[in-house]
Amino acid sequence: MMIIGRPVVVKLNSGVDYRGVLACVDGSKNITLEQTDEYVDVKLNEYGGAFIRGNNVLYISTQKQRM
Repeated sequence: MMIIGRPVVVKLNSGVDYRGVLACVDGSKNITLEQTDEYVDVKLNEYGGAFIRGNNVLYISTQKQRM
């Protein structure tokens, strides 16, 4: 199943969540998101796009719908 273009949650080792639309992911889990929101316990920031280094990623999960 292809998840490019779908809403995802990216959980970092630090506990921070990024929620957005997956634009790209490579073999090292480097991730590019669009329409990105950053959460710790509550929503902190909104970004048009975000690049996340793969060594910081704990997991990537699909969302049923954009929150």
